[in-house]
Amino acid sequence: MSWAPKGLSRLPLSLAMICVALGWIIFGTGVLSFDPDPRTYDTLTERLTELVVIVSLMGAGLKLDRPLSLKAWAPTWRLLAIAMPLTIVAVALMGMLGLGLSLAMALLLGAAMAPTDPVLASDVQTGPPGTGDENEVRFGLTSEAGLNDALAFPFVNLAILTAAGGVTALSGFSSSALLKWLAIDVVWKLAAGAAMGVVVGWAMGWLIFRSPKHGLSRHADGLVAVGATFIAYAATELVHGYGFVAVFVCALTIRTRERQHDFHEEMHDFAEQIERLLMMLVLVLFGGARANGLLEALTWRDMLIGLGMVLVVRPLAGLLSLIGSPLPRRDRVALSWFGIRGLGSVYYLAYALNHADFGVSERLWAIVGFIILVSIVVHGVSAAPVMRLIERMGGRAA
Repeated sequence: MSWAPKGLSRLPLSLAMICVALGWIIFGTGVLSFDPDPRTYDTLTERLTELVVIVSLMGAGLKLDRPLSLKAWAPTWRLLAIAMPLTIVAVALMGMLGLGLSLAMALLLGAAMAPTDPVLASDVQTGPPGTGDENEVRFGLTSEAGLNDALAFPFVNLAILTAAGGVTALSGFSSSALLKWLAIDVVWKLAAGAAMGVVVGWAMGWLIFRSPKHGLSRHADGLVAVGATFIAYAATELVHGYGFVAVFVCALTIRTRERQHDFHEEMHDFAEQIERLLMMLVLVLFGGARANGLLEALTWRDMLIGLGMVLVVRPLAGLLSLIGSPLPRRDRVALSWFGIRGLGSVYYLAYALNHADFGVSERLWAIVGFIILVSIVVHGVSAAPVMRLIERMGGRAA
């Protein structure tokens, strides 16, 4: 975990690919008899992926040097407001019409596949705070991954509502049920998450940089980042908001308190180390689950449509969202291509299946597992050469 990311930086490989292959070999050859099937350990799968996602969100927020604004974050808003809903709708329709899934399962598949992954996207994200490694592509992918994990949650909750009510068509929802979903799952929980992120981030920023005797930055270490992560997440859960958005907003708010301080890099580095360790654990287990039959329920149609979701739906939705953007074409293509799917999708699938009865879920697990595997390989192989090409063509930040 220490040297592999540096050694792989110029190769068409990623740390995620190595971890999955390692798990595949260890569990596939019988070295370990334990079967890490997420369908068996559904609650553990939900909690473990939840943990790695929130730690990665703190790291993603801390590494962004660019202040939050409508203009500077314009590509991010486009990807979130246009590309993400288009992806949800397209994947849900493919699930219903192409795979024959129920409405609830199709909505869940669309919601789970919508967010890009902040955990597996480290090769295409910005560098540590203050390093200047923040061109438009890296910034857009990092900021999008930081926010769309939370924005997928309302649609996951809509899928749960659909499954719990036995609704088979969108017209089956009553207006009161939809208004309640819109008021609580969309407006309140997103607003509460953002507000709690600002409050906790402001308080933590004061403790770190402004409290008496120059704050905790003189006396503490990077572990403060993990403490801030858990405080923001737990406080938001207590008021029934989305903890994912709170953690990311908390990190952005901490940066605003003292934007150029060296302690940001120390916090980021510690959070990134914890994230990589957790990522390795989850991906080795994922490789083991793959070796032990996670994808057995997969059909040829599932695989073809899964490839379409990765190779066609996200790139096309991304390109459509960036029509009229002042970004050069190379940047728009790269932003659209790297719609990396990963541990966030596993979390949402496990969360939904633990909160409602969607019926037999083996095929859904197989489809999501296949898409994640394809994303790890395809995006892992293309990340290093594409980013080098972008930076050679003038995409590196001044």
